[in-house]
Amino acid sequence: MFTGNSINEQEKEKKYFGRSECYNYIGTKDVAFDHSINYKNGVKIPHDTQFRIAHKGTPLLCIEGGSAGRKIGILSEDVCFGNKLCAFETYGINSKYLYYFLQAPMFIDVFKASTTGIIGGVSVNVIKSLFFYLPPLAEQVRIVAEIEKYEPLIAEYDKLKQQKSKLDGEIYDKLKKSILQYAIQGKLVPQDPSDEPASELLEKIRAEKKAQLGKKYVDSYIYKGDDNCYYEKVGNSEPVLLENIPFEIPDSWNWARLGQAVIINPRNNIGDDLSVSFIEMKSLQDGFNNGFTYEIRKWATVKSGFTHFQENDVAFAKIIPCFQNRKSTVFKNLQNGYGAGTTELHILRAYANTIVPEYLLWYVKSPYFIEWGKQHFSGTAGQQRFGTEEVKKTLIPIPPRKEQVRIVKQIRVILNYIEKDEDEH
Repeated sequence: MFTGNSINEQEKEKKYFGRSECYNYIGTKDVAFDHSINYKNGVKIPHDTQFRIAHKGTPLLCIEGGSAGRKIGILSEDVCFGNKLCAFETYGINSKYLYYFLQAPMFIDVFKASTTGIIGGVSVNVIKSLFFYLPPLAEQVRIVAEIEKYEPLIAEYDKLKQQKSKLDGEIYDKLKKSILQYAIQGKLVPQDPSDEPASELLEKIRAEKKAQLGKKYVDSYIYKGDDNCYYEKVGNSEPVLLENIPFEIPDSWNWARLGQAVIINPRNNIGDDLSVSFIEMKSLQDGFNNGFTYEIRKWATVKSGFTHFQENDVAFAKIIPCFQNRKSTVFKNLQNGYGAGTTELHILRAYANTIVPEYLLWYVKSPYFIEWGKQHFSGTAGQQRFGTEEVKKTLIPIPPRKEQVRIVKQIRVILNYIEKDEDEH
């Protein structure tokens, strides 16, 4: 058992592309999950090389990274190969028997249990120590013949299983998106006429903003006119007709600009010696998960050059593809209630007793918000972001506070049910 040799991209380009009469070089990406191997990637190693060679008929197993234990192939020619692949040269053992053994559930379970490290992998020395079930050679041949008799059927079954798994994942994903879209359109829970309307919440927000900003405050709000059209009034200017309201909402709800409804990207004012949570982008879960992990650091070391947040703030990624992958959370159980982290986050902080943080979270994960953000990205390719000014302009549908609580509770129940069903499948 032995691994191959690594080549960086620069070396490949300079030394090993465009040659003829050489060994083909196989990297992890050239071994597919269906066990096929791509020999025509253009990388070729001269025959007089010092690189390790795996011979025709040798099984190759990926032993490091996300594909460890999952990518397995058997060679149809002599090759040089990468250092994340392990070659199994056989002596007196049927190589195809070994190839199928590496795919057996009992081996896969033991391999997974032996995985270590941040990247995830199993060393050659550890693999050497694993048990191997060795039948007589004649029986190995019979086992291989029996497996190959059914191999086309097994391959078709695996293909259908992969398609079903992908389809199931897409269905569950669409279902979760639909639930959130229903929620922000007022279609998930019934309205209660006794609830204080959202217009009262917005009055409270405007009063608090005015108290904070004083003379700098500019009154701004959206209202529905007698003609059932929406208008926006900013300061002393004439109301402007809003022609592109995304969807209808219940009468007890109100539209608002996000910049008028919440505080965006606030700063903390706390003591330098306080221990706080520090969060990197990779520490935030994506999709419809809300989890995160953090390190503990002194405020003095993170107060400059990082995003600030505190307990119950809502965070979402501003950069592609993290934004599209719904990297967002409500901060709970922070160290001493405060934190700082990557500058690639936007922070939304609700005014007291107005917008429920969890409602804000599901809003930023909703299809409407994600689509709006995608349409308003700016920057160069690969570095596009949902900018602060565009975030401020984004429309948010605001339900009465009591309805927000009911919505959050219902989303929780439904998503738990969906995830349980997803796990069982």
